[in-house]
Amino acid sequence: MTDRIDVLVVGAGPAGLALACDLQRRGVRLRVIDAADHSFEGSRAKGIQPRTQEVLDDLGILAEIQSRSSLYPLLGAHVGPLTVPWVMIKHRKSTEDVPHPNTLLVAQYETDAAIKRRLEQLGGTVEYRTRLSSYEQDADGVVATVEGPAGTERIRARFLVGADGGGSAVRRTAGIDFLGDTDESDRMVVADVTLTGLPRNRWHIWPRSNGRFMALCPLPDGDKFQLMLKLRPNEKADLGQEAVDRLVHEFAGSKLHVTEVHWASVWRPNVRLAQRYRSRNVFLVGDAAHVHPPTGGQGLNTGVQDAYNLGWKLGQVLAGAPDDLLDTYEAERQPVAVRVLGLSSDIYTRMSSRPLAAVKRGDEERQLALNYRGGPLAADSGEESPNVLAGDRAPNARFLDTDGRPGQLFDAFRGAHFTLIAVGEPAVSALTQISWPGTGAALKTVEVAEKDAAGVRRIYGITSSAQILVRPDGYVAYVTHDDWTGTLSRYSTFMLPPAGRRDT
Repeated sequence: MTDRIDVLVVGAGPAGLALACDLQRRGVRLRVIDAADHSFEGSRAKGIQPRTQEVLDDLGILAEIQSRSSLYPLLGAHVGPLTVPWVMIKHRKSTEDVPHPNTLLVAQYETDAAIKRRLEQLGGTVEYRTRLSSYEQDADGVVATVEGPAGTERIRARFLVGADGGGSAVRRTAGIDFLGDTDESDRMVVADVTLTGLPRNRWHIWPRSNGRFMALCPLPDGDKFQLMLKLRPNEKADLGQEAVDRLVHEFAGSKLHVTEVHWASVWRPNVRLAQRYRSRNVFLVGDAAHVHPPTGGQGLNTGVQDAYNLGWKLGQVLAGAPDDLLDTYEAERQPVAVRVLGLSSDIYTRMSSRPLAAVKRGDEERQLALNYRGGPLAADSGEESPNVLAGDRAPNARFLDTDGRPGQLFDAFRGAHFTLIAVGEPAVSALTQISWPGTGAALKTVEVAEKDAAGVRRIYGITSSAQILVRPDGYVAYVTHDDWTGTLSRYSTFMLPPAGRRDT
């Protein structure tokens, strides 16, 4: 018997789980499979950037992540007998438009677990020990063969999403090239360890000559540190407790003692990008589409934002929107990956040659400025505001609605819908002219009173009455100042299903 569903997600890392949460709340019939026995157990990706925090907030996950995280500590650079304090990431104050301004330090296993718990709250589940054996595409979608605890099963899905990492079986089967290279001579131990003799108030780094370095970052969930240690070209990569202890001694002396290795791996510079993100009804997200150096905190964040971009588009097409909407996933997300890959690679190169210079972090890594300007869903309407253009992240702002009730835009955005913000009396009155289909994502309207619109006007750069359509993933579709129905009509033909239609 063949199970029939809407979407099969292969891989239960952060990207796959985030996508599953978004699809689950949209009522999409889906299954999530993973070949592993259980969730990932290592810290690996440990930085949650501000933009990703906004995504997790929308999905109902951020509060738990915050409870298990900390802000990044000062760096402690060990140079001879001295420990020099160094600001790695500047701590910022929350502002009206950016309520989550700081990168959070949280081990990946905590992030994975939090997203997985949210999926379960939404009614979804992960099927572990279930491996994708093969799949074929036809006119109706994808037929996948999977091997699990109960044996072999065939699953028919309208769409299949590969979130199965750098060695993606989904990508290989689709025949999509993974462009880039791997430097086998450049290796680094990444491990979670418990050790004695080191205070937990610093991210400690020991720079050495010839590009070698060791770093120990205190993880916020107890007594563990994440170890990053660059090996010599021909040095043996022994990940046992005694061998790791010897490596640490070489850098820091016998005062430090590794008592336990909880998880360990050897990382090689493997910087790659999928040539395509789509093959008919098959899509790639996360590490299946791009792999990064473990520097700059970009890989996990880019993958989660891939999922956030793809989820609402899959939901819309399943509800009857034009299939061409799905082509915009690659058009929007692949350029972001190219840019982020360059940033991560540059940080890793500087880490190898000038560790203290490389550890400085700035606005680029926070990913708040990444945008889809000029993309297929952000055509220039000629009516954008000075501050916010079509394709930009929609910032938060406080306001009073026309009934005098206080609100914040991020609260209005939260959910699986589009949001139409009307500022000023003409724009509010024009909401009665809006026609919206009864299928796919709903439309939520926000009526901002003219006399109480100062925050929205200042942050969005609006000087006259305006309507702002915000996509379900929190990016601006358009800003218009008078052509209320015409502007929406131009976008609705591409992003929305016709009224009354739902594909099955």
